[in-house]
Amino acid sequence: MPARASYAEAGGGFVPSIQGLRGVAAMSVLIDHFCDMPKGGVYDIPNPGFLPPIWPWLQSVINSGGHGVELFFMISGFLIPASLVRHGSIGKFMYDRMLRIMPVFVVLHLALFVAGPIVGYKFFRGIDLPTYLQVFFANLFFVQDAIGLPIAQQNAWTLTYEWAFYILFALCFGAVVRLKSWWLAAPLILLGFLCILHWPITAFFVIGMLFSASNLRFRITGAVGVVAGLTCFAAMYAALDVLHPFAALVPGFLLFGMVLATGSGMAGLLSLAPLQYIGKISYSLYLVHPFVLFPLQVIGLKLVDRGVDRWLLWSGFVIFGLVLALIASALSYEIIEVRLRRFIDGTLRHILARKMAQSPAA
Repeated sequence: MPARASYAEAGGGFVPSIQGLRGVAAMSVLIDHFCDMPKGGVYDIPNPGFLPPIWPWLQSVINSGGHGVELFFMISGFLIPASLVRHGSIGKFMYDRMLRIMPVFVVLHLALFVAGPIVGYKFFRGIDLPTYLQVFFANLFFVQDAIGLPIAQQNAWTLTYEWAFYILFALCFGAVVRLKSWWLAAPLILLGFLCILHWPITAFFVIGMLFSASNLRFRITGAVGVVAGLTCFAAMYAALDVLHPFAALVPGFLLFGMVLATGSGMAGLLSLAPLQYIGKISYSLYLVHPFVLFPLQVIGLKLVDRGVDRWLLWSGFVIFGLVLALIASALSYEIIEVRLRRFIDGTLRHILARKMAQSPAA
């Protein structure tokens, strides 16, 4: 299965706790949007929104869920070096990354740019054809921020960071392993360091890389391990909110070390069946859920203008949004991540095999 194939250490196999952590990361971002999307003034609908009056501290806690992104970065930092070593080829590695990342993204990208102008979503209102094409291709190649164009898919901005990490690490791998030259790798490492200084959240990739390159683990068993892990989890999110991403690196480092430790309390918690399934569909859940929540958001913003109770609207938004997001993500995983990916891979391999068979050298 594609999800299972993504979790391989250099000398090992599937890591259940990593899959569970991906589920936590995706659910964390989803919970943030349960609080953020019901606010007023969203998508050019001018009203006070249907988020009921909740305690400010609770709203801050819910909004911190967006830091699930940093969990994803740690996971990528851990898995990508091992994946590149396992493939043994930059070309094969990038091909695998394309198959893993692009099918779901491209399907949603096309759906958004077809439906967006029809429903008047965000920047599509009054957009002209040249701007439409600019935004389309800029987002397709993840360069929208670099050229100052709007982000299309709400969560896809993180894929820009992911692709930059894939390319930079692959180039370093090629310089050191293939060309045996640290001199060629030095400018790339310096570039990575400068990126961390400019975009501090990218430092979380380094945490994963450190654990990928070592056997360092923090095995705290039982309930004590669960409490320790949850404490580090809360401390990491709090530091990201009120301090600085660099301050969150220490609790993030401790948390990830406990997640990776076989037999630890956190590893056991993250290996529970519900989190394993959510982790399996986490990539689809991360990208698909804004598409599911958007129509519910529009309905809620219209009903609150008609005097419907905000607590009722928000409860319905959360309950129906969660159920529909999980269903849509499960379908996306089975249809796109598994079947479409398999079809694309098989088709491309068939075309390549046929061309090789027809070449004069063959």
